Amino acid sequence: MADDAKAKGNAAFSAGRFEEAARHFSDAIALAPGNHVLYSNRSAALASLHRYSDALADAQKTVELKPDWAKGYSRLGAAHLGLGDAASAVAAYEKGLALDPSNEGLKAGLEDAKKAAATPPRRGPSGPDAIGQMFQGPELWSKIAADPNTRAYLDQPDFMQMLREVQRNPSSLNMYLSDPRMMQVLSLMLNIKIQRPEASEPSQSTPPPSQQQQQQQTPPPETKAREAEPEPEPEPMDLTDEEKERKERKAAAQKEKEAGNAAYKKKDFETAIQHYTKALELDDEDISYLTNRAAVYIEMGKYDECIKDCDKAVERGRELRADFKMISRALTRKGTALVKLAKSSKDFDIAIETFQKALTEHRNPDTLKKLNEAEKAKKELEQQEYYDPKLADEEREKGNEFFKQQKYPEAIKHYTEALRRNPKDPRVYSNRAACYTKLGAMPEGLKDAEKCLELDPTFTKGYTRKGAIQFFMKEYDKAMETYQAGLKLDPNNQELLDGVRRCIEQINKANRGEISQDELQERQNKAMQDPEIQNILTDPIMRQVLIDFQENPRAAQEHLKNPGVMQKIQKLVAALMMAYSNPPSEAGDKVECIQGSGWIVIAFAWIARSASRVETNGLAGALETREDKLSGIEGEIDGVPSAFPFLHVVAGLIFSAGEAAAALCSVGLAALQTCSLKLTPRLMGFRVRNEPLRASGCVPRPWAGP
Repeated sequence: MADDAKAKGNAAFSAGRFEEAARHFSDAIALAPGNHVLYSNRSAALASLHRYSDALADAQKTVELKPDWAKGYSRLGAAHLGLGDAASAVAAYEKGLALDPSNEGLKAGLEDAKKAAATPPRRGPSGPDAIGQMFQGPELWSKIAADPNTRAYLDQPDFMQMLREVQRNPSSLNMYLSDPRMMQVLSLMLNIKIQRPEASEPSQSTPPPSQQQQQQQTPPPETKAREAEPEPEPEPMDLTDEEKERKERKAAAQKEKEAGNAAYKKKDFETAIQHYTKALELDDEDISYLTNRAAVYIEMGKYDECIKDCDKAVERGRELRADFKMISRALTRKGTALVKLAKSSKDFDIAIETFQKALTEHRNPDTLKKLNEAEKAKKELEQQEYYDPKLADEEREKGNEFFKQQKYPEAIKHYTEALRRNPKDPRVYSNRAACYTKLGAMPEGLKDAEKCLELDPTFTKGYTRKGAIQFFMKEYDKAMETYQAGLKLDPNNQELLDGVRRCIEQINKANRGEISQDELQERQNKAMQDPEIQNILTDPIMRQVLIDFQENPRAAQEHLKNPGVMQKIQKLVAALMMAYSNPPSEAGDKVECIQGSGWIVIAFAWIARSASRVETNGLAGALETREDKLSGIEGEIDGVPSAFPFLHVVAGLIFSAGEAAAALCSVGLAALQTCSLKLTPRLMGFRVRNEPLRASGCVPRPWAGP
């Protein structure tokens, strides 16, 4: 289209690409040969290329097409001046002024043309006159008007007076060089960057030889200016009356938008609506006015009006090929309004779809957040709409019937439907956990049992479900904890008591070595892969605690006062006792540990060794310092705090072997000293046989340990 070609030509002209501009204007003329503005613009581009004959032809065509348009005579006069025909230029400017007497450009051009006609050209001036002569040419005004940095100066009367004074008397230029505007124009005419006098370095009375040589080689100012001066630039591109009006309307619309934004920030929504509406009336090619007004409607609770504006913005934006971000913004605001209007879960569907469309236009984090919130709200509302405790009880009863018939998949189906109807019933989670247990789906059953206890921590049936699942998963220590937690609520609950009994049997069975090697390996792997155990072992605070147990009894005593630390140690002891309940058996060992509970200490020794490797030097000496010789006797520890069951057998420090024995003794002795425990004739759970421990016998063949 001609308008597109014209716009490209204007852009190229503004960038100083006059050849390209002339080509685009020619393309536009081919599409609209009767448009006088196109000929005028091409004339300006050709004049900038010093193709004055072609510029004159276009100027004449402009006047022919639009004889009552003053701008055409300005182009005609400039072309005549470029060809050196000052008289014809004067005539052209006078005709233009007859049509528009107040046109400053025509007045300045006429004055230049008259001077050119009356004054013969001078050659070779020097000094300030040489530079001042540059202000005499006809291209002065066009260059000032074309440069965005100097264009505004033409509207300043004091500056225009200075320019005319320099034109009348070039030697007066020095008087005005202190004015930054004059320096800017001089820089423009010379096409060089000039430093202001006050910013320059003080001159020297005698320049160095290199500067003198440079000055001798420097051509006169007039010649230098002529060589450096680029092609003259004419005035900005001409606009039709319609284009001028549209430009003015756009500017007015922007002002209305700014006023609307200010009112919006002040929460004056009615005023903001008025300004945005006025902006739309002035310019319907900017959809931001619609999206802004839509935002105001959201704040006012007028969601239907917001949706209408957003739909208009999207439709108009498609027509104008607007930025995808603007279309996305309109869709996002529409989705927000739809969410506000949603009363049922189905109402969220169109809002979610709208947000998804907005994200296809532009992936904005705010839009994505709104989409996620809408989907979450839809799900919650669906649950509320589906909620029916009466129907939930009916489904639960159906599930119970299928459970009695051992049809566990069917029972799970009905329990699941019951939870959809009432997701807050702990009984249903407990029942479904039982079904999962029967089907061997232990992780799913454990999840349901934990959810059951989360909903109702006093529901003892939940503890039996969870404990049973943990028992079947061979996590006997965890199952024991679960059963004990339930017994705190119901001490006489037979199911919980039976669960504790079963756990003790399995733990003792393992302690007696009555499990297979495969099962032992499975326990070891499971114990050490427990995330909770791994976190404790890698905790730098716990590592320091274990080191203190070996090396610093006073610090260890402080650690024992910390319930959190003791809880972690108990968890480690329980897990490691479960994993390493079977002691190593080697011929020649000096000591044999028989009762399983004593292996808690071995587990504790393993923990200590993981924190710090302890040498065996001094082990026998440490043992010999005890009053009670542990050789060939039975005894027990009295006064052990019930919170520290892992210390019950800490007196069995004597040993399995090597490094582990050394660490065990270190930790055990420190623990005994810290707790001020008293050895009595019987050692709890330990029987120590064979000859007394000697220093030479405290380091049997090394045991690799766990």
